[in-house]
Amino acid sequence: MEVMKPPSACLFLFISLLFTTNILAADILPGATLSASNPNQSWSSPNNTFSLSFTTNAQFLAITYHGIPIWKAGGDPGGATDSTATLHFLPNGNLQLLNGSTNSVVWQSNTAGLGVTSAILDDSGNFILKNGTVPVWSTFNDLTDTLLPTQNFTVKHILRSGSYSFRLLSSGNLTLTWNDSIVYYNSLLNLSMNTNFTSPSLSIQSIGTLSLFDSILSSPVIMAYSSDYAEGSDVLRFVKLDSDGNLRIYSSARGSGTQIVRWVAVRDQCQVFGYCGNMGICSYNDSNPICGCPSENFDRVDPEDSRKGCKRKVEISSCSGRETMLQLDHVKFLTYPPEVASQVFLYISMSACRFNCLAGGSCVASTSFSDGTNMCYLKLPDFVSGYQSPALPSTSYIKVCSPGMLNPSASSIGIEKDNGWKLSGRILPIAVIGTILGVVVLQGGLWWWCRRNNPTFGGFSARYEPLEYASGAPVQFSYKEIQRATKGFCDKLGEGGHGAVYRGILPNGNVAAVKQLEDIELGEKNFKLVIATIISTHHLNLVRVIGFCSERHHRFLVYELVKNGSLYNFIFMSNEWAGKVLNWQYRFNIALGTARGIAYLHEECRDCIIHGSIKPENILLDENYNAKVSDFGLAKLTNPNDDKCGTLRSVRGTREHVAPECPADLPITSKSDVYSYGMVLLEIVSGRRNSEVSAQANWEKLSLWAYQEYQKGNLEAIVDQRLLRHELDMEQVMRSIRLSFWCTQEQSSERPMMGKVVQMLEGIIEIDEPPAPKAALERSVSGSSRTSSNVNVLSTSRVSAPAFSSSSSSHANRASS
Repeated sequence: MEVMKPPSACLFLFISLLFTTNILAADILPGATLSASNPNQSWSSPNNTFSLSFTTNAQFLAITYHGIPIWKAGGDPGGATDSTATLHFLPNGNLQLLNGSTNSVVWQSNTAGLGVTSAILDDSGNFILKNGTVPVWSTFNDLTDTLLPTQNFTVKHILRSGSYSFRLLSSGNLTLTWNDSIVYYNSLLNLSMNTNFTSPSLSIQSIGTLSLFDSILSSPVIMAYSSDYAEGSDVLRFVKLDSDGNLRIYSSARGSGTQIVRWVAVRDQCQVFGYCGNMGICSYNDSNPICGCPSENFDRVDPEDSRKGCKRKVEISSCSGRETMLQLDHVKFLTYPPEVASQVFLYISMSACRFNCLAGGSCVASTSFSDGTNMCYLKLPDFVSGYQSPALPSTSYIKVCSPGMLNPSASSIGIEKDNGWKLSGRILPIAVIGTILGVVVLQGGLWWWCRRNNPTFGGFSARYEPLEYASGAPVQFSYKEIQRATKGFCDKLGEGGHGAVYRGILPNGNVAAVKQLEDIELGEKNFKLVIATIISTHHLNLVRVIGFCSERHHRFLVYELVKNGSLYNFIFMSNEWAGKVLNWQYRFNIALGTARGIAYLHEECRDCIIHGSIKPENILLDENYNAKVSDFGLAKLTNPNDDKCGTLRSVRGTREHVAPECPADLPITSKSDVYSYGMVLLEIVSGRRNSEVSAQANWEKLSLWAYQEYQKGNLEAIVDQRLLRHELDMEQVMRSIRLSFWCTQEQSSERPMMGKVVQMLEGIIEIDEPPAPKAALERSVSGSSRTSSNVNVLSTSRVSAPAFSSSSSSHANRASS
């Protein structure tokens, strides 16, 4: 017979359950447990935003934000569990995670005997063990891979994910490290701030800024912005070190259960060391990184996971002296500190780079850079991480046992499918050729049909013609094409006066430099007119402009990529960076080529163009160190109403290269470019910046000091001291120095036209004695009256031509003619 319980007993039981539920939602008491076999069981924060439970696949015990893990017990992969796992809050105050099948401890808080009386998961996502009201241990101090708002990240903290770690240095730098040894990302805050921090800390703010705090800072330093900065009213933003080794800021709207990437530290994923494992090579399939092996001499370590790396089919130790080096074009093996600091790099030729590794018993691979540095990296057998891209100016070699099998093509590295089968060496070329022919036939048919049936289709069909980029006609790219070509603007080459420059790969496979144009207020029609003028300007000593993008506020110019970068790197940067010192003949040819390019802009092209920013940064060097002037015509974008080579209202040149009339608001003409060229010419000769002052130069600006030394007949003091170790053509040196003084005359009317500058450099026109600069006259420099006989110069008359008259009355007339 069933005994009925009195109503009071039921009410008591209901109240007890309600009370217990409230306790679990706030304080958790020793003796409580969570089981992986019950996925619905959890300990939640008071507002139910965060919960501590086993993930649905029972692989981890985690704190989650609406299903998104933001803390894992034991980290990844150290805290992995099975379906029998249990979390015990022991009476002694210790949290202990056990795998029931083996009764083994997976993770514990190590808080036994510390007087822990309760635990709580608060509304900020922090799980805290308390002794009364005093915190004893918390997840905010036992970090795994995620940083939440209100959580302070200091120099003693580390985020970890597999082999990767993230640290804040005492200098304020943010670093990403592989295997606690290779630093592949460093924010270099210490280069931008001259500050000695006392106790720096990092925090992700709720509005989406990653900020650096320190007691000596009046306000926090913002290290990064999320792309949705300050948007939305109920969004959790957090920093996470992902398993691919990249640090990201994520956003997640409350209750959505989804997370969106808003910022990434390493924009080019293939630059993350070890991303594709040992001997693996990272490349891109459209915008996605993929992993493959160097050649058919290798197999994947795990056919199901391409990121586990590759292994040789025959180990080097079994070669019996039959080693060979396989060549990998457009591949580099990543080399970061501290490897860079050790003796693993040389300045040698490509063949020497290959041979040194082949002959070296401990070397397994090498990379030779063809970017003008002649740098060679030798890789030791510890770990080799590769990166392949058509844009890389490098060739790598990897040691294998003979015979060396054919390498996959540059575009097919990583083409192996996850199920393990590969396209054979013969099928791949046939498939590629067949696909290309099919596309060409389809394109031709579509173009012919549309032209025949719609006479207004010409503009549309032009978009589908094969892009040769060589006809001189402006090629217009869409913003999506620019994004795709630059891989989302991940490879920044530098920063110019009008915006950043990125490396890109065009649809035809050519490598290009994509320049972003900022602060351009021209309308669409006028913008395209200016761009058409720029693109139609062709000369051996001008950088070729391939095309442009103009889509809403997105505006870009697409240039040919000039292999050796700017002249600035070779005359001002350290020898270690440039790899060599340009000898005098190279420098003279660069000066002459630059003059020819500017003369073409001023006097020979259809629409005369004032450059407005002649400086070493805008003089690029090709593979043979020929000069190519860049950024020409851009002054028209900010001076749209100026006519041809009449005047400009403003220029963006650097202060040391700008003519006196520019800051004085006087008309800016082609003679302003002549002044800038003269300053650059003096820099080429001396190897010093015009803004540089030193004790050796009596603390004078370079141009004034150089004229004083010239007056004394001391040419060797002016010339770059690194050039004096080699043979010099002193006649060319004298011509260059004299010409620089003529070009930098304060009165623009006294400066020669660029066509005459070219003839004077070539020796066709003799150069008379230049008048003294105004500053030199004002200071009454002693010994200023000298004749050309004070300098030991070999005088050679090439062509009989009128020389500049040395009389003051004819300076203006002759120089400006």
